[in-house]
Amino acid sequence: MCDLYCSMFIDPNQCDTDNSLGLSANSSQFTLEGETFRILGGSVHYFRVPRAYWRDRLMKMKACGINTLTTYVPWSLHQPERGVFHFQTELDLEAYINLAAEVGLWVILRPGPYICSELDLGGLPSWLLRDESMRLRTTHPGFAEAVNTFFDKLIPKVVPLQFKKGGPIIAVQLENEYGSFAMDNTYMPFIKEALQSRGINELLLTSDNHEGLKEGGVTGVIRTVNLQKLNQGDIKYLNAIQPNSPMMVMECWTGWFDAWGDLHHVLAQEDMVSAVREILRRGMSINLYMFHGGTNFGFMSGALTNPIYKALITSYDYDAPLSESGEYTPKYHLLRDLFSQYHSEKLPDMPALRWKETYEPAIMYQHLSLWDALTFAEEPFKSPTPVNMENLPVNSGNGQSYGYTLYETIITSGGSLKSGDNVRDRALVFVDRHYIGIFKHQNLELAVPDGKEKRTLSLLVENCGRVHYGKALDKQRKGLVGDILLNNSPLRDFTIYSLDMKTSFIDSLNQAPWMSLPHVPSFPGFFLGRMFTYGYPSDTFVKLPGWGKGVVFINGLNLGRHWYIGPQQTLYLPGPFLNSGVNQVIVFEEQEADYKITFEETPDLGMAVDIQ
Repeated sequence: MCDLYCSMFIDPNQCDTDNSLGLSANSSQFTLEGETFRILGGSVHYFRVPRAYWRDRLMKMKACGINTLTTYVPWSLHQPERGVFHFQTELDLEAYINLAAEVGLWVILRPGPYICSELDLGGLPSWLLRDESMRLRTTHPGFAEAVNTFFDKLIPKVVPLQFKKGGPIIAVQLENEYGSFAMDNTYMPFIKEALQSRGINELLLTSDNHEGLKEGGVTGVIRTVNLQKLNQGDIKYLNAIQPNSPMMVMECWTGWFDAWGDLHHVLAQEDMVSAVREILRRGMSINLYMFHGGTNFGFMSGALTNPIYKALITSYDYDAPLSESGEYTPKYHLLRDLFSQYHSEKLPDMPALRWKETYEPAIMYQHLSLWDALTFAEEPFKSPTPVNMENLPVNSGNGQSYGYTLYETIITSGGSLKSGDNVRDRALVFVDRHYIGIFKHQNLELAVPDGKEKRTLSLLVENCGRVHYGKALDKQRKGLVGDILLNNSPLRDFTIYSLDMKTSFIDSLNQAPWMSLPHVPSFPGFFLGRMFTYGYPSDTFVKLPGWGKGVVFINGLNLGRHWYIGPQQTLYLPGPFLNSGVNQVIVFEEQEADYKITFEETPDLGMAVDIQ
């Protein structure tokens, strides 16, 4: 049987284990294989890290003294449409868990179905919102049936990877911070049963912040707490509602996330390490959220709603111990020193860092207006009234999840155009394809120039990110969610284009009628350039000085949004996304362009502000 240090240090698959004795919480300390075991955990999400770098990130985690990997499972990415499941390549969860075992890490799996994680809709698929009566995170029949279908696919993949079957999974978390939502007291028992009836038989956990601890628990499930700074009240309260049980901080926040228009949040290294040291001094287990944040590639980032709507940025650096691009930070070194005291053997050597490179700028030499690109989108849909993204008849009847939607109608007068707060989340407004203004959450009225002839009014609406947390999840439909009024009369008879900017659409633009620059481009539009690399491509950071707002695509892959308001001023471009030689660069730009983009060897996440 392994002792404590075998559990902490040796490859889980190499231990001479008694697999009947999994992680247990029958005393004030966890035990694994009957021996006292302290979880030294860290979160790294496979869906935020290029697969080519999974091993690198996990080996750096192991070298820091971490013994347990925690990861969420994003339902929205694994099941983008009803009946369509993705568990390959970048979403190969089984390969990720097996890799963790190979590196020598135990695993705590957090399969949701809701995960928060600052993802669009908290990781729930947007097609759930096609049901007007949908009540997410409850036993509402439409939601419960969808959860059962997803778990029927997901859980059989991870059951053989449990500790008691010789795998690395030592615990599974139910849902996520349900105590702060708590809309249905039958829901958490339903999730517990959904996991156990499909073969999950390792230790079950819940995690909540202080306010949610009371309502978030389930009979027979260990409660854990989420926090950034330890205070006596949290510990006393957790001990009071769960006496004589192991204490664990499931999320010790190592930093924080950022929203567009804010500053870049950082947590002083001394404050973070002080909190970790105190947690360990008290004999508690810990998981660092995040150990390595990674990137919200594409359109996966979520949004805040309180006190006002704010969309989250592309970077998920999180000011974590391992940076967005896998660099060591001062936090990493301090934690390694601290965690080394909890191992009987010397920690593994730190893996070498990967080279970052400054490449020659990509000069954008061709332009394609949005209007000329419409013929490459899906066939437009005619509707007498506005239809929200999720209810559009696209993607095999699953609606549109992300990106932009264009609504066009004919007007015969000018006057006052009012959104009635029915634009989600931001709309560029055009008359005969000439820009006249913008609708967003705080800007609800525009003046339409006079004119009695028939003109085309266009609204290019962007889903900037669905709210990921709180009690407004059911209200996260995007696009136009109600009437737009011209002189107090609702507009009718729309032609609607779904522009979700998938790779297939971007690739189809190769056949489009691109115009050579420097002709005067129209906005919004696509800009095409080339980037050259030599030899084995290295990581780099894309910078767009002089550009406004839009999306960057490298070789057809959506890197994410850029926006001059920051804080983020560079986008992380991993070397594995590049070809040796020529690389295609396409920028969709809403407002203004400088005709070149640069590639830097260091990131710029914006002006920093300390987390209070």
